[in-house]
Amino acid sequence: MDSKIKQEAIKILNEIMELELAGVVRYTHYSLMVYGYNRIPIVSWLKSNATEGLAHAEKAGELVTMLGGHPSLGIGKLLETEKHDIGDILRESLEHEELAVKSYYKLLKLVEGKFVTLEEYAREMIYAEELHQDEVNKMLRNPGDLSPFES
Repeated sequence: MDSKIKQEAIKILNEIMELELAGVVRYTHYSLMVYGYNRIPIVSWLKSNATEGLAHAEKAGELVTMLGGHPSLGIGKLLETEKHDIGDILRESLEHEELAVKSYYKLLKLVEGKFVTLEEYAREMIYAEELHQDEVNKMLRNPGDLSPFES
C-alpha cells in the first residue's frame, strides 16, 4: 500500500476510534439519565450500544497497529446538552451515528480497490452502522408511522 494512503488510513482509523469511544461515553451517560416506565429496556439497549462502541473502537485500534500506526488516546467531541428526554437522546444518538458512518465512508473511499482488508472492514462497519441508524430512526417514529423520521 502506498505510504501516503497508509498514513491517511491511520488518521481516519484514529478518528473512527475517537468517535466510537465518544459513543461509549455518550451511551453510558444516556443510560444513567433515562427515567420513566420504559426505563429498563431502553437502559439495556443503551448499554449494549456502549459495549458495541467499545468493540468498534478496539477494532479500529487493532487496524491502526496493523498498519504500523499509534492508536489515539483522544476521544471524540462530547457535548452535554442537558436534554434527557428519550426523544432528545435518540436524536443526539442519530447525529452521532451519522458522523461515524461518514468516517467509515471516508475510509472506504480512500482504500477502495487498494487494500481489501480495510475495504471489507469499512463495508462491514457501514453496514452495521446504517442498520443501527435505521433502528434509531424507527424508535423516533410514532407507532404506525411508516415514513422515516427526518431530522
